[in-house]
Amino acid sequence: MVQTPIKPITLEEFLKLPETKPASEYVNDQVIQRPMPQGKHSKLQKNLIKSIDGVVEEPKIAQAFPELRCTFGGRSTVPDVAVFTWARIPLDEDGNIANVFTSAPDWTIEILPPDQSPTRVTSNIVHCLRHGTQLGWLIDPAEKLLLVYATDQLVAIFEVETDVLPVPGFAKELQLTLGDLFGWLKV
Repeated sequence: MVQTPIKPITLEEFLKLPETKPASEYVNDQVIQRPMPQGKHSKLQKNLIKSIDGVVEEPKIAQAFPELRCTFGGRSTVPDVAVFTWARIPLDEDGNIANVFTSAPDWTIEILPPDQSPTRVTSNIVHCLRHGTQLGWLIDPAEKLLLVYATDQLVAIFEVETDVLPVPGFAKELQLTLGDLFGWLKV
């Protein structure tokens, strides 16, 4: 749902607004509320974070965050999963994790809900890539396929269960197939 203000709003004004549930994003001077996550989305998000963190968190390589606001390059978006390498996780003055993230994640993952435009989500992934993200995933549960975006490469499409999914170099220990990913939807 696009919530366009009567007068243009700046990024600074947007960031002063109260948070919404589900989260709103600021893209091209528009406030856009994300759809409410549903069952498949939540299940995939939970298992992705668990799997990614299972490989990269303990050795302090990276960390996966669910629905983390990332504000950079004139946008403020909330990827379904934002993965930051350990050295790039912002800290506050006490050395604790900061509340505000002002850079692109190293790996951005979006799970397409049934009622959201794939072009809108793709636009956010491409924006991340233009600002330093290494890899972007767009998961389409309805079609059971995965689109992988990387800088200076054609979009890769994975739609066969045995396809091994590419991950950023820092997460090379993570071995997932498309079948593994969508197998998480079984109860």
